[in-house]
Amino acid sequence: MDHQLVLDLVAGGVFTILKVAAPPLIMGLSIGILVSIFQAVTSIQEQTLAFVPKIAGVFLSLVIWGDWMLTQLESYMSEVFWALREIM
Repeated sequence: MDHQLVLDLVAGGVFTILKVAAPPLIMGLSIGILVSIFQAVTSIQEQTLAFVPKIAGVFLSLVIWGDWMLTQLESYMSEVFWALREIM
């Protein structure tokens, strides 16, 4: 097996993971910042107040970007299978 092919597949996998994980992580981060600002302004320090909106935002991002995320994963797996087919 060619070492460059393996390195390309691993690099592609890492990049795909970063692309697919970015929308839910960014949504959770932005909601967390907004809730933290709200808690600082109102002096409410309830921990569940930060947790529930983050979970709802992550689920919403999965609904919104789920099709795109699945397409990205499908594209990468297709690339992996074509690379394995060339080797054999």
